[in-house]
Amino acid sequence: MADQDAQDRNLPASAKKIERSRAEGQLPRSRDLGHFAMMLAGGAMLSAGAPQAVDWMQHLLEFSLRFDAQQLARPGMMTERLVDLGLRGLVVVLGVGLLMWLVAVAANVASGGWNLTFKPLAPKFSHLNPLTGFARLFQWAGLGQALKACLLALVLGAVGAMVLKDRIAAYVGIMSVPLPAALAYAGQQLMGGLALLGLALALFAVIDVPLQRQLYLRRLRMSREEMKQEMKELEGNVEIKAKMRAKMREMAKRRMLAAVPTADLVVMNPTHYAVALKYEEGSMGAPKVVAKGADLLAMKIRDLAKESKVPVLQSPMLARALYAHAELDREIPAALFAAVAQVLAYVYQLKAALAGRGPAPAAAPDPQVPLELDPHHKPAKPVDDLDLETDE
Repeated sequence: MADQDAQDRNLPASAKKIERSRAEGQLPRSRDLGHFAMMLAGGAMLSAGAPQAVDWMQHLLEFSLRFDAQQLARPGMMTERLVDLGLRGLVVVLGVGLLMWLVAVAANVASGGWNLTFKPLAPKFSHLNPLTGFARLFQWAGLGQALKACLLALVLGAVGAMVLKDRIAAYVGIMSVPLPAALAYAGQQLMGGLALLGLALALFAVIDVPLQRQLYLRRLRMSREEMKQEMKELEGNVEIKAKMRAKMREMAKRRMLAAVPTADLVVMNPTHYAVALKYEEGSMGAPKVVAKGADLLAMKIRDLAKESKVPVLQSPMLARALYAHAELDREIPAALFAAVAQVLAYVYQLKAALAGRGPAPAAAPDPQVPLELDPHHKPAKPVDDLDLETDE
């Protein structure tokens, strides 16, 4: 089952999954790089501060063995001396420990980047299950880490054994020289051995850093189902978004139809398009489109207009132009001002005649609409094109 799951996860990890894993504290970390960095820092510190460390230890030893009769007469003298020496040693230990901690942090940042999270500190009771831990020992990742650790220990042990074998005679000869010279010589021999061990660790770190990166990305690989689910989370559920858009269209349609009874005129085509116009002198610079629709929606606008006694004018070209170029709840384009003014003037005259305030208007106007605004208008082909087609 695990093999099948690993085969299904053949897609590279997405940026979101990598970010989520970083938030959970999962990063590519190389222990070999940390070991090498700490050994390098320790060797540099030993090389730079060895003379000062020897002098400090010599003075500390002299201070520890210096006594007089008055000090020995006090009962708490030994305790005070022990506390004093312990504090001095603690200062050194804390300084070295802080430096090593900074080096370890820098090595981890270099291998996996900076990441601040407290999630790894949360207790995970599943890790306390001995069966789960026992099963992890036989996974490929666990076996690989174990084999790598064994190989590293074998290499370091072999290097250390060779260094010790080559220099065992020199270490024995140290006993015949004075202490300062013996310490200096022992330090030189120790630095040489540490250099060889550091070289071995450097080789392991060079291999381990990109290896851990590849293993990290391999663990985060995704299946097609996971990728689809993530795309849904990023873009939103397609079905939910479609329902929301349909709901919004329905609400906009209801709001638009509710505005039809307030219109001054509905222009139709006569069945395919319908556009309801409204104009309020003083508050509008030009007539505004309050509703528009095609096919069944156009019929609905027409029926509402007739129920509300809103004039309906048949003007196919004007209806097509308004439907194609006029935006809902916006003023009509300037190119259609003259044509709309003609039909509105006719409507106002018709309303005045029906109310007995004026003569009846003449026949319904045929407004002139620019041909380029009619979506059904096809421009004539140039003469040159006609000649070419004739020649062919």
